[in-house]
Amino acid sequence: MAPEDVHRIERWLATARVFLAMSTLVAVWIDPAEVRSPWASLLLAFYITHGAAIIFLLRSWTESSLRFRVIVHGVDVVWPALISLVSSNQSNSFFLFFFFVIAAAAYRWGVWETVTTAVSSVSLLWIESFALRFNALASVDRWMTAHNLPVIQSDLIAFDPKRLFMSSVYLIVIGLLMGYLAEQQKKLRAERVEAGRMLAMIRMDTGLAFNLSLIIGETMRLYGSKRALLASRESGSPKISLATVELRRELPQLEWIDAGPGGAETYLFNSSVACFYVRKDQHRAGEYSGIGISADGMIADIPDDAVLQEISAHHGFNRLVGVSFSSGPDLSGRIFFFDPELGANPEEDLRFLQDLVRQIGPAVYNVYLVRRLRKRAGALERARLIRELHDGAVQSLIGVEMQMDVLRRTYTVAAPLAVELERIQKLLREEVLKLRELMQEMKSADIDSRKLPGFLHDTVDRFQRETGIRTRFVMDDQELVLPQPVCRELARITQEALVNVRKHSGAAHVLVQLLESKGSWELIIEDDGAGFPFNGRLSHRELETSPHAPAVIRERVRLIEGHLTVESRPGRGSRVEVRVAQNRQAAHG
Repeated sequence: MAPEDVHRIERWLATARVFLAMSTLVAVWIDPAEVRSPWASLLLAFYITHGAAIIFLLRSWTESSLRFRVIVHGVDVVWPALISLVSSNQSNSFFLFFFFVIAAAAYRWGVWETVTTAVSSVSLLWIESFALRFNALASVDRWMTAHNLPVIQSDLIAFDPKRLFMSSVYLIVIGLLMGYLAEQQKKLRAERVEAGRMLAMIRMDTGLAFNLSLIIGETMRLYGSKRALLASRESGSPKISLATVELRRELPQLEWIDAGPGGAETYLFNSSVACFYVRKDQHRAGEYSGIGISADGMIADIPDDAVLQEISAHHGFNRLVGVSFSSGPDLSGRIFFFDPELGANPEEDLRFLQDLVRQIGPAVYNVYLVRRLRKRAGALERARLIRELHDGAVQSLIGVEMQMDVLRRTYTVAAPLAVELERIQKLLREEVLKLRELMQEMKSADIDSRKLPGFLHDTVDRFQRETGIRTRFVMDDQELVLPQPVCRELARITQEALVNVRKHSGAAHVLVQLLESKGSWELIIEDDGAGFPFNGRLSHRELETSPHAPAVIRERVRLIEGHLTVESRPGRGSRVEVRVAQNRQAAHG
């Protein structure tokens, strides 16, 4: 518990201690027969003073140290045993102090500390019983009589072994019961605090991937796992998204990876179990044992050994915890925690994990919906702006350019004026092309692996129509598997390369290729123009320090962690190659 919670509990116990002592004082005043010796009143007065002093100290302090709590608890254990010697029997109001000290231990600590407190109280009573049976207190009474002090006058009947045995059983049973209930209550409160803390970590402005990495990383720390795997799928999509999360220097690092052709069957397998814990059988290879919990909270069978063996072949583990999640109708998946450190009761840990996912799932789903809403709103706004540009500025510039051409061809003007009119006409045509390129870049914001081939084909065709440069697009028949941010950057790299060709190369032919090669995709833009101001082939590392490299393209390649290669033959053309792995994710977006 937090220090402020500990201090608050001590203040509650101090108030209850004084209230119980005052209530006992009233009971003694009503029935003086409960007190056999004046020492009982003295001890009671000491206890009231002791309780008032603790209240004063706790109001003066801001925290309660462990040493202070142990000393106060020790006094609470010893005092009921002492006053039992000078009271009438163990059925009187003083016996309530035994229950109080057990309740105090339950509030402060856990079940074992509470049972230890009960056993200590019982042990003190039995020690006093043996001392009375063997007249060990007779010498103390004689010394008090010699000094004109009241004797102890203990009640031997109250310390009868049979009666004391029953009282001992009551105290130990009460200790077990109160300790167990208090520990479960603390665990429930701690779980709620943990869930609330995780919910507070979610922020709408940081994106879905960042929030997922924070939540999964915090859960990994909670369960003692160093690696985790997130598999998710949007409704209506056959593909799954797969990401690994590792704790590096106590910070979660999320990395998207390729799920492979059988990823859905491996990670999102159909099963009635919603949360499970399995461990590898050390004696029989390929077999696993553990416990599973269904979505309705019932004990269920763990997944098939074949499925677990497939996951182990890819990621390797000795212990595995898996939990399914479903955030609304659009997003579902499963999270795997490798080699966690669960407690003595894995079932309770699994149920807490299941409840945690149910509480945090809606908040994560809200982030997902906000992301989709922002994307759709951005797409609508870009489409509106594109229409405005096309129907407004672009058409106006085209109209002015055409009027300028008519004016230049219709009227006979002086040579300097004709040259100036032609320059203005070219400038207008250049601005129209720039606006159209800007409109194409705005359209490329929502490009994914399904739309990228068609987008590149349309871009190449439009480039050929507008510039008159013969341009061709070639792509492999392989299925394109790349994250949406990477596809967006590849589309913009193609647009930037074609703009450079139009402005600087003077080429007559351009070839754009998108090819699959050894688990990677290569985007190649080749032309027969002027080339770059160097001769040869520069690698990705050499381009980092070269002043002749295309800066915009190099920056976009860096964002997707790809590899850029530029080959130049001055006067004969150039070749730009961008290679990116299929499991690569963009560094932003």
